[in-house]
Amino acid sequence: MLVLLAGEIGCLIPITMIQYTIRRMFLAIPVLLAILVVVFLLARAVPGDPCKSILGEKATAETCERFTKIHGLDQPVPVQLAIYMSNMLRGDFGDSIRFKRPVLLMLAERLPMTIELGVAAMTLALVVGIPLGIISAVRRNSAIDVATMFGANLGVSLPVFFLGLLLIYLFAVVLRDTPFSLPPSGRLSPGVTPTPFFVYYELAVEPNTGKFYLYQFIAKLYILNSILTKDWLVLKDTLRHLILPAIALATIPLAIIARMTRSSMLEILGLDYIRTAKAKGLPPRMVIMKHSFRNALLPIVTIAGLQMAAILGGAVLTETIFSLPGVGLSVYEAITARDFPVIQGFVVVIAAIYVAFNLIVDLSYAILDPRIRLD
Repeated sequence: MLVLLAGEIGCLIPITMIQYTIRRMFLAIPVLLAILVVVFLLARAVPGDPCKSILGEKATAETCERFTKIHGLDQPVPVQLAIYMSNMLRGDFGDSIRFKRPVLLMLAERLPMTIELGVAAMTLALVVGIPLGIISAVRRNSAIDVATMFGANLGVSLPVFFLGLLLIYLFAVVLRDTPFSLPPSGRLSPGVTPTPFFVYYELAVEPNTGKFYLYQFIAKLYILNSILTKDWLVLKDTLRHLILPAIALATIPLAIIARMTRSSMLEILGLDYIRTAKAKGLPPRMVIMKHSFRNALLPIVTIAGLQMAAILGGAVLTETIFSLPGVGLSVYEAITARDFPVIQGFVVVIAAIYVAFNLIVDLSYAILDPRIRLD
């Protein structure tokens, strides 16, 4: 009977997880729609005339009237919203008012930069923040602990724009003629041009008709593209340009993750079963990593997922400071130019990525703590 019951529970777990995943995905739809409506309304509430912002202050009233009519800005806001949502459900995010290009095509060109920056920053925050938190917890009140927490508090207090400018001054000005010099802006050095992987492998691709193609998106991921084409010069140059922005963007998440790791580890290290494990003579590494860290992962995973919002939000400032052609810089330029389709499309995609990360974090709970699967 117990064997049969265990088998039934084992069969129910995947079904429950699938149902939970589907339910969360459906719940994300109204969230994204609400974000779209809010962004749509806020974009139009920003002071300024799109015609004057794009065509210049000398544009005549007749020109602005024709401009407004062509782009549908003369209609009531609810009508504009209904038309936009109808088009978006068909996969049409509209065309940029400023550049007269499809928003999806601009996303295919700009989103890879933000993804590379976000992945690099999050990787740095996790790889450095978690070990620092563990060391601080294990060596509580030591000099290492005090120095680590002081650095974490300092990191949380430094704004991204200030740290970015400080890094540029230090590595691009002070250390300009040294081996430690790093580029202050841009994604690639002048003269360095990546070869798209589909050209390198002579893949048959459709001509550029203004539509979104997956191969264009992958080719703009310069790190992945350079690995596929074995272009190590482009890979090295891309990584050098990514170091300073990634450090600036990762500092606050790194500090928060380190503090949360320390707090969670200290709570677990004070429990009875940890003292029992030490009394049994288990190696310290096993006690720390297998018994303590594994059970302290839930709050760490939660705070890491929440820090993705900080990284996506900080990308706007970081890309603007370092002149990186990503989503953040595009949103900033679109807001300045009152380019509504770009603002709406880019922000909705960023929100969708954030919702997807939250879903991944929720699903990871069931892997880290099997008890959650039965709830």
